[in-house]
Amino acid sequence: MEIWINPACSKCRSALTLLDAEGADYTVRRYLEDVPSPDEIRAVLGRLGLEPWDITRTQEAAAKELGLRDWPRDEAGRDRWVEALAAHPKLIQRPIITAEDGTAVVARSEEAVRDALSR
Repeated sequence: MEIWINPACSKCRSALTLLDAEGADYTVRRYLEDVPSPDEIRAVLGRLGLEPWDITRTQEAAAKELGLRDWPRDEAGRDRWVEALAAHPKLIQRPIITAEDGTAVVARSEEAVRDALSR
């Protein structure tokens, strides 16, 4: 199991605390420093069953500067979104946990972390 975190994020710290309390075996990826490639983002999206706009933090300054609200949310625009997430990793929703069964969850709640642990 791997968890993508921003150490400054309280949701990430809460997820790590719960993983530790449950004795989970996991690897931490500080995705602002170890930026995922477009292909890694596509792979995680596939595991999540989501589209790139579903995991984009649209309230971030970079999102506003890029004008993401006006970008099409369709198959034709998908790669543009993925490239934006790779170029501006702060836009990626966090934390993301990749589960042992090949799936993933955006673990913003205790329930989501427990869901990842049960997979």
